Amino acid sequence: MADASGSDKAIPTNLRLLLLLEEIARVGVPMTPTAVNEELGLPKPTIHRLFRRLEEEGFLQRDIDGRSYSAGQRLRKMSVNVLSSSRLRTVRLAVLNALTEDVGETCNLATPDREGMVYLDRVETKWPLRIQFPVGTTVPFHCTASGKMYLSTLAPHLLAKYLSATALDQHTPMTLTDPQALQQELELTRQQGFSTDAEEFMEGMVAIAVPVHDDLGRLMSTLSLHAPTQRITLTGLQNHLDRLKAAAADLSELMLR
Repeated sequence: MADASGSDKAIPTNLRLLLLLEEIARVGVPMTPTAVNEELGLPKPTIHRLFRRLEEEGFLQRDIDGRSYSAGQRLRKMSVNVLSSSRLRTVRLAVLNALTEDVGETCNLATPDREGMVYLDRVETKWPLRIQFPVGTTVPFHCTASGKMYLSTLAPHLLAKYLSATALDQHTPMTLTDPQALQQELELTRQQGFSTDAEEFMEGMVAIAVPVHDDLGRLMSTLSLHAPTQRITLTGLQNHLDRLKAAAADLSELMLR
């Protein structure tokens, strides 16, 4: 991106912060200033100054190794706000409404955050018996269909760190609290391409989820269905997998336009 001389003038000043954030978002893993600068080609003092400023303002946060940086709270919140822009959301809700109408159960679009999966959008079933999680609700990774779908996409070394460092809280008698058992469940999720919640987060509720991918094939968000067991079994929900995957493909295409 920079010219051969590495001149500080190769990238306009008002573009540097944006291109730095773009590179962090594109790679999707914590990066050092040196690694980012291999793409940008700015002078060393400049790149370190930009990182410090972005960290101070909350757009980046330092990783556990003390050298790498990843998206901070303000950048993550900004990305959610972009996905929630009115015109995009109108079409996205049309996809979700059609899915709920066809399946007859509540559907949710969720994105991963630091502490769990955050509901970005949802369309409620018309049945009077329903389980409500308002938009903006955060649910755990380890015992929800959307969370397990996300965990299954982590690189093995990152998943191992998560399982060794996280308390797998018991929410119901069905919650997987043993790291090895959860790891086996996530391996099955990787193989089959969808995840399940067999009353692991809330008694009397089952759910399934599939990924919504970005242009590089990475998980961008999850699309899920959930329902009370009084009305449908987990196997019954899985009968709607083809329709769920088709809606997820529509959302992937929509978000990449």
